[in-house]
Amino acid sequence: MKFADFVNVGAIRADLSADDKPSVINELVQALVDANAIRGEDKESIVKAILKREELGSTGIGRGVAVPHTKHPSVDQLVGTVGVSAEGVDFNSLDGEKVQLFFLLISPPDRPGDHLRALENISRQLRDDTFCRFLKQSKTAGDIQQLLEEADNNQFVA
Repeated sequence: MKFADFVNVGAIRADLSADDKPSVINELVQALVDANAIRGEDKESIVKAILKREELGSTGIGRGVAVPHTKHPSVDQLVGTVGVSAEGVDFNSLDGEKVQLFFLLISPPDRPGDHLRALENISRQLRDDTFCRFLKQSKTAGDIQQLLEEADNNQFVA
């Protein structure tokens, strides 16, 4: 699975303004609403579902990265977005560091394979320090989109 299979480019945010975990999740879900990737009336329950998932354990996986995600019946295919916070946000990360890169995923409950393949793709790409560094330095959604395309074309991971 590639980023292009699930990242809604219209929802990419290069300059998150949120400064805490609930606000980041809210801002990224709102970006998906704004991009018509999810319905506005589903926003609140999706945000709640992601926050409930965070209660099980932070999706802040370390090295400045978090992958907040949930399964939700309102979507019929995997959808996601990417957000970058220049300042970083306290996300209760496993390593205690602030998070700058967010990959938010929402998947249908009956398609767990897609969900896992997307998580695998994200974690594989994020093992590349160059990819992470370039993402954190991105100033525009276009910059992020280009980096995701380069990652999809295996220009980072050996």
